[in-house]
Amino acid sequence: MKSIRKRRNGYAILFTAGICMAVWLSISSMSEVVFVFGTISFIFLLLLLRESRYLYDATLIWENRIIVIPFALISTTSQQIKKDIEENIVSTFGILLGSEIYRWGLDGIYGVRLHTVQINQERMYLTFGDAAQTMKVELLHGMTGKQAVMDAAQKLLHETGVAVDITGW
Repeated sequence: MKSIRKRRNGYAILFTAGICMAVWLSISSMSEVVFVFGTISFIFLLLLLRESRYLYDATLIWENRIIVIPFALISTTSQQIKKDIEENIVSTFGILLGSEIYRWGLDGIYGVRLHTVQINQERMYLTFGDAAQTMKVELLHGMTGKQAVMDAAQKLLHETGVAVDITGW
């Protein structure tokens, strides 16, 4: 979440600098250069708005976290990606993997939904998606006690409505 916040702050600084340059150059009557700086400032404004929305989603996931997990393996139908990030969070509204967000349950009945959750002694498997694409995330959960797994399963069921399949305990 820190990297998302840093990018947002960087875009805010660049947007402010672009506006200041455009205003300063407009006083000097350089209309061509003012147009260039105005266009650049508008692009930074769009990037700032997008990054602010992304930070809002990350904050929503962070504040509604269910489990914090140290390692993730992400797979789609065409590729498999390994991530070793210290900030992997499974939440009511999605997963935060470092600075990447995978959301579910926020776009109505046709949006991305969490479909299945499976937990064994080492890993947690989450399958989510919509009609167009399905993703499967494999997480090394690090839970050692059966009670911790049962608590996480109960919280997932309560928060997301998806029953957890627990095997190997």
